[in-house]
Amino acid sequence: MKLKNKVAVVTGGNSGIGFGIAEALKDEGAIGTITGRNQSTLDQSVNALGAGFIGIKADVTNMSDLERIFIDTFDRFGHIDTLVVNAGGIVDGQPMAAINEVTESNYDQYMDLNLKSAYFTVQKALPYLNDGASVILIGSSAAHRAAPGMTVYSAAKAAVVSLAKGLSLDLLARKIRVNALSPGSTDTPVFGKIVPEKQVEQVKQIWKDLTPAGRQGLPSDMGKAAVFLASDDSSFILATEILADGGLTNIIQMK
Repeated sequence: MKLKNKVAVVTGGNSGIGFGIAEALKDEGAIGTITGRNQSTLDQSVNALGAGFIGIKADVTNMSDLERIFIDTFDRFGHIDTLVVNAGGIVDGQPMAAINEVTESNYDQYMDLNLKSAYFTVQKALPYLNDGASVILIGSSAAHRAAPGMTVYSAAKAAVVSLAKGLSLDLLARKIRVNALSPGSTDTPVFGKIVPEKQVEQVKQIWKDLTPAGRQGLPSDMGKAAVFLASDDSSFILATEILADGGLTNIIQMK
């Protein structure tokens, strides 16, 4: 119970990695808020987490929604100890593409969801975060390696990793630690948004073969890493990145 009675906010906590993180925080005693844009999955996830958690339907690219997340959480729980800035990823209806196919609108939407929203999520949370709080920005191993069609997304996530450094400096006086947690390929429903359903298992197998650990990550793997960053076990760690990617970034396998 490393996080007993600690209050956490997990954006995009209604599915995938976000839910895996919220579940791991809950298992260590945390209570708090998850957010999402889909009311159905939000309700299901809150039910699974139990009475200690509430769900707030919100779009993290909307400044009014961001403010409401923290006002409502503070009104309910009285303080916030951990912020997990997880919402991001694929923009609905906007496929990832190479530079010759990316429009200005496509670029802006990916940057808004994956970079701008991360920055302003932290900013809007500041009046409600306890001094000494832990902020966990969800980056991606894509920040370190090029992949087809992922240039804009990768650039946004590289900037998120950089934010962990700059924001930690900005918040030193309040002893708020900011770190990045960067997953590699993780087994979540997102694959159904990227490729046709009949190709999902084939694409997952490609990522398994590329990952030195021999498997994809699981949301629970990211949850365990997030618990470490949220707890006092990581009190001397700030402005850094944990790559939870099964060796994908730093090991090249010769086959």
